[in-house]
Amino acid sequence: MDIREIIMADAEIMGGQTVFRNTRVPIETLFDHLESGVSLDEFLDQFPTVTKEQAVGLLEWISQLFNSRNPDQLYASFT
Repeated sequence: MDIREIIMADAEIMGGQTVFRNTRVPIETLFDHLESGVSLDEFLDQFPTVTKEQAVGLLEWISQLFNSRNPDQLYASFT
């Protein structure tokens, strides 16, 4: 899944924070929950506007970014 299908930033939504597309849920919220020990399923229950595909897609994209030999190319796909 293309990262642009997963996340977005718009000055009119949550003050321009990066959110899951078509939601008002900042992506930072997912990472905060995971860091504090909340499971992905619990997060999705708490934020039903975020789909499992979006959350997993974001985590996969982040994994690719950290494991890529050419992160500039991955990053460029978002900009």
